[in-house]
Amino acid sequence: MKRFFKFILAIFISFLPGIFGVMFTPSHSNDVWYNALNNSSLTPAGWMFGVAWTILYFLLGIALFLIMDNTKTRQNKTKAYTLFVVQMVLNALWTYLFFGLHMVAASVFCLIVLLGISVWMAYAFKPISKPAAYLVWPYILWMCFALYLNGTIYVLN
Repeated sequence: MKRFFKFILAIFISFLPGIFGVMFTPSHSNDVWYNALNNSSLTPAGWMFGVAWTILYFLLGIALFLIMDNTKTRQNKTKAYTLFVVQMVLNALWTYLFFGLHMVAASVFCLIVLLGISVWMAYAFKPISKPAAYLVWPYILWMCFALYLNGTIYVLN
């Protein structure tokens, strides 16, 4: 039962940036500012962002659970936890910068830092739990795509 609650806690924690982001992310059809922007031709339909983020946050939650649950390692988990928290804060900050403040250039910079922290986090997870490290890579790939989309908006606008 203790493992179950640890799992639920890890999933909840991983969704915190998304919960925070909902306050700033309007429905794409109702967002005058966002709809006025020139976007990449590769920009997915608005509903796909919700699906992608749900999957990615869930994968991050599983990764966090695997780190939390691994009691067999002698590795210090402090760095892994710290990097996880930092990437979560940066993830939430990106949403606030882009959708809340409309600071496109600052959000590009935030994504670059977030991408670097996420890669570092994957490497910090690896000695503790290889599956946890692998579960971070879809998130990293999405961050690369998000950086492309955000960068395109910056260039085109």
